[in-house]
Amino acid sequence: MTKVAPPPEPEHEINLREALEERYLAYALSTIMHRALPDVRDGLKPVHRRVLFAMRQLKLDPGSGFKKSARVVGDVIGRYHPHGDQSVYDALVRLAQSFSVRYPLVDGQGNFGNVDGDNAAAMRYTEARLTEVAAQLLNGIDEDTVDFRDTYDGEDSEPTVLPGAFPQLLANGAAGIAVGMATSIPPHNAAELCDAALYLIKHPNAKTEKLVEFVKGPDFPTGGIIVEPRAAMLEAYETGRGGFRVRARWEQEELPRGGYQIVVTEIPYQVQKSKLVEKIAELLQARKLPLLEDVRDESAEEIRLVLVPKARTVDPAHLMESLFRSTELENRFPLNMNVLSAGQVPGVMSLRGVLRAWLEHRKVVLVRRSNFRLDKIEKRLEVLEGYLKAYLNLDEVIRIIRQEDEPKPALIKKFKLTDNQAEAILNMRLRSLRKLEEMEIRGEHKELSAEQKALKSLVKSEDKQWARVADEIKEVKALFGPKTALGARRTKFSDAPAIEYVPMEAMIEKEPVTVVCSKKGWIRTMKGHVGPDTEIKFKEGDAGRFLLHAETTDKVLLFATDGRFYTLDVTKLPGGRGNGEPVRLMIDLDESHEVVELFVHQPGRKLIVASHEGNGFIVPEDEVVAMRRAGKQVLNVTGKDEAIACAPVQGTHVAVIGDNRKLLIFPVKEVNEMTRGKGVRLQRYADGGLADVKTFNLKEGLTVYDKSGRQRNFPDLKDWVGARAQAGRLPPKGFTSERKFGGPFGAV
Repeated sequence: MTKVAPPPEPEHEINLREALEERYLAYALSTIMHRALPDVRDGLKPVHRRVLFAMRQLKLDPGSGFKKSARVVGDVIGRYHPHGDQSVYDALVRLAQSFSVRYPLVDGQGNFGNVDGDNAAAMRYTEARLTEVAAQLLNGIDEDTVDFRDTYDGEDSEPTVLPGAFPQLLANGAAGIAVGMATSIPPHNAAELCDAALYLIKHPNAKTEKLVEFVKGPDFPTGGIIVEPRAAMLEAYETGRGGFRVRARWEQEELPRGGYQIVVTEIPYQVQKSKLVEKIAELLQARKLPLLEDVRDESAEEIRLVLVPKARTVDPAHLMESLFRSTELENRFPLNMNVLSAGQVPGVMSLRGVLRAWLEHRKVVLVRRSNFRLDKIEKRLEVLEGYLKAYLNLDEVIRIIRQEDEPKPALIKKFKLTDNQAEAILNMRLRSLRKLEEMEIRGEHKELSAEQKALKSLVKSEDKQWARVADEIKEVKALFGPKTALGARRTKFSDAPAIEYVPMEAMIEKEPVTVVCSKKGWIRTMKGHVGPDTEIKFKEGDAGRFLLHAETTDKVLLFATDGRFYTLDVTKLPGGRGNGEPVRLMIDLDESHEVVELFVHQPGRKLIVASHEGNGFIVPEDEVVAMRRAGKQVLNVTGKDEAIACAPVQGTHVAVIGDNRKLLIFPVKEVNEMTRGKGVRLQRYADGGLADVKTFNLKEGLTVYDKSGRQRNFPDLKDWVGARAQAGRLPPKGFTSERKFGGPFGAV
């Protein structure tokens, strides 16, 4: 018999939990630091930073020609960002979309998508170059202003952050979802940010309430109107968390014969126009916009959505208020300023914190740039001093060069030159020996010496550094100020809506209707209040069950054997001369369950519900209303038990009758009031279960109805009054044999 060799022992045993924790943490950190959250200093994520740097390396400056986007994407993924080309191209496209980015960083040529949500053309068809905003972000990157690190393959280097002369983080905003955290920053006006930063330089301890006098609120590229209260905006900027309600901008256009139409010219940020129109059309078809007749998209380069009111008498403010409530013509943009501080630590920062971090970065960039320039000046002055010594002893220099085999050491020894000075003299061209050249060198030496003195003074003085930073910010403000086409504020502000929201019910014309529901569950409405004697046609094999007199503004409640209540709007029920529609198409009622009761909702009323096993309780009618297809579970039933009865609470006593035709009467106060549950025992049975339940005033007697609708009152029922959960006794003579009290709501 062949023996099976045992499995080899593993070389390393790793605890699964520890391995998962370690590796998921690494993934989380990578997502937070290298993908989802922007750096507070330059406001960019790594992919955007790499796109801009690659375009800079390709010399795609604002004044240069365009290059294919595919060339840019190829350089990015080949040298800096080893990920999918489509994701990199999507990032580049967004930076070029004027409706997505307040201050585009990429100047695109070709189809870069539109506000309808259409995609950009393939990268082989579009071309791109940097904008002036991007140039400001990159300005000084070759002057040792920021640190560089090796790329993923070690063959090249990339900046860890850009110099960032432009307030990119707040000006263009950011959005991203990391592991366990997210960021959402709306775009702002660059000139206002510059004003706030200048004030913060002069007043380092300035509070947020002062800064919001400059930064009034977001400035979205698609315009719109912000209706968020000032107090809420102040709290959002103070804590770094909040949101802004943005509404579409609209105007009223007068038409002949006293008519009018609404024209929407600006829509909220990040709302796709085509989907917005589609949503409005769906609501129109579903009859959920009773004040609106039609919607048309007449947009060309500018947005123009035409909204036609139902009638000229419709108040335009009421019409727009209803649309703001039910469509994305009003949207809420969240604020969550979760950013990477110093490129390492994620955290939520206030408006003041973000501006302070940007200013500190600009100061560091200024000092590093100054030191870089000082080093260049020092080396140049060294060379110029060597040139001057050569001019003073020009004949001797020429002799040494002509006669000495090693002229460099001889020059160093003779004139006490440095190695760099001797090398520069030896590399001089003959034309530089002119007298005019000597004068130019002396002038350059003088200028550089003065610049060196000024830079040294700048590096040593913090006040001078802040003054220089302020001057640079003023230059940025001049480029993108409120008087420029790009810098003018687009989003305006308004107080809270001048009119209160008018509910849909108030907008629906109140008319009398009759709700008809058949035994097979087909439901419809008929105009006016028809009587039970009116001939109503049904499908073959079907008959009427419920006949309710209602108004078009009412709601109808349906109680089913699964113990759930379902809510229907009368105005949404099918009308006309047909047979209506199955109620199961309007609600999620399982085929195994049936309708127990159908009645018009009366706010403030109380209901008593009961199951076949004889359990029940009282529930406020307002608690059972739920505008969901799935309804609302109220009476809990299990196994073969099911809901069997529902009646309004309209008296002092409860009457319960069972399948065994035994009647029991007890006080209403013995029944618990609750919003959901199994309830308490109403009546005890040896066989069968509960058949019907009703409440009434004992002094007025119990009224019951037979099949023909005839009623009879039983005034003396003392012998049937007992305690809850008793068995009861057979009803008095003349009591209906149907084991039902008759339709308490609207059964026919």
